[in-house]
Amino acid sequence: MTLVQSLAAFLLAGGLLTITPGLDTALVLRTTASEGRTAAVMAMVGIQLGCLIWGAAVAVGLGALLQASSLAYTALTWVGAAYLVYVGVTLLVRPRQSFAIGAEAPTQMSATTWLWRGLLTNLLNPKIGVFYVSFLPQFVPVGYAPAPYIFGLAIYHDLIGITWLSLLILGMDRLRPHLQRPAIVAWLDRLTGLVFVAFGLRLVLARRA
Repeated sequence: MTLVQSLAAFLLAGGLLTITPGLDTALVLRTTASEGRTAAVMAMVGIQLGCLIWGAAVAVGLGALLQASSLAYTALTWVGAAYLVYVGVTLLVRPRQSFAIGAEAPTQMSATTWLWRGLLTNLLNPKIGVFYVSFLPQFVPVGYAPAPYIFGLAIYHDLIGITWLSLLILGMDRLRPHLQRPAIVAWLDRLTGLVFVAFGLRLVLARRA
């Protein structure tokens, strides 16, 4: 995989992952509806800061391990491929039919409090760490040091997330009804699942080639 192929592939996979409704989407939409744009922006900053911290942790730990051991790289490739296929098949077979957004009752909290809420939402979610561990290393092209490249991908993912969440904040009134439609939620889950399965199978076939 070349640098251009890596970035293009990550843009596709990371982009689909980002726009698929999840905990971060719910927090931003709820905050926008109940507290306004300023609080929602601060929550978004906290969310993306949490992702960046996870990315840095994965880059430092995995980067050193993968650079030192080809066996560890091979093992992680297989584990990552299995994880991606598992997640993908789950989304294909059992896509969600609903995504609850419901607005919270207005509260009097400072902007800093909303930043901490967004940050802790991600830092206390081990699924993000597991996902980054299995996902980010798969996009490191040949000839590049794993640690800085993985951290670069985390920054790249942050930029994708900031772009999407900013659009949600600005267009919440228009986008919110679409994110509540069962057909849209199921379609996004299936499309993301298909991409994950394809990436997982590609990793397996690449290791056998």
